[in-house]
Amino acid sequence: MKDFISMVQADTLFIENIISLSSFLKEKQKKGELYRPLKGFTAALIFEKPSTRTRVSFEVGVYQLGGHGVYMDTRSSQLGRGEPIKDTARVLSRYVDLIVIRTFGQGRVEELAKYSNVPVINALTDEEHPCQVLADLFTIWEYKRNLKGLKVAYLGDGNNMCNSWLIGAAYAGMKFYAATPEGFEPLKEYVEKAKEIAKETGAEIVLTHDPVKAVKDADVIYTDVWASMGQEEEAEKRKQIFMPYQVNAELVKHAKPDFLFMHCLPAHRGEEVTNEVIEGERSVVWDQAENRLHTQKALMLKLVRKTTF
Repeated sequence: MKDFISMVQADTLFIENIISLSSFLKEKQKKGELYRPLKGFTAALIFEKPSTRTRVSFEVGVYQLGGHGVYMDTRSSQLGRGEPIKDTARVLSRYVDLIVIRTFGQGRVEELAKYSNVPVINALTDEEHPCQVLADLFTIWEYKRNLKGLKVAYLGDGNNMCNSWLIGAAYAGMKFYAATPEGFEPLKEYVEKAKEIAKETGAEIVLTHDPVKAVKDADVIYTDVWASMGQEEEAEKRKQIFMPYQVNAELVKHAKPDFLFMHCLPAHRGEEVTNEVIEGERSVVWDQAENRLHTQKALMLKLVRKTTF
């Protein structure tokens, strides 16, 4: 694998390998042991969308592995003046060892990867958020020591998170129930691909409009904001549509007693989740956020140094 621009590029072995390597890297950091296999390595970090966790985790991750990250946004690069993404790819490939991009259309990442001679990582598009799902799977594994057969209930908008989760859950052999309002389902191609993968892995992929059905006996309850970046004008309208999918104390009673609550953050308390749940004892959102650092370090090592575990 040269690039990681879609969760579809993964497979069961890839996910297992990332989890093992992430665990190794996290343990080294906890012990305060320096591990710098990317000394002299440079990464270009292109951010055309705002970011907190993604930007900081990649910048810190590159540094901790001994490398250097060069942050670029549209205001401080020629991309903001209309330079074609393929030209940027060909130029950066001669300067850096890796390109990380957070942008809008999935096609933009695909074109960057096509013309780049170095690995490209998708740090979020309107269609996918694969790095987040790797961190999510690692977090669940830390708590459950297993993924196969676990039930994940995803509630809310069938957005980029839901698309990537469909594929990740399918490869991991999980039961993935996505509960969305009518008209807000995940993209059909991701649903079909997930079901195709499920035939090989024993996963279960279910789409429903019933949040209780999704949450019943769930091991993990997952949600995301109701209005993603670029949808701010729809926020008020979406609140009315999505309120039945709010993760609150009443809804989580249907899950297993030891369920994990997850959210990719930032969270809008009182909308997709209540303060009581996100601050409750079943919430693992802070571990989940931390694990972005460890899984992205693992991903960079795998792509650049072909490290396996």
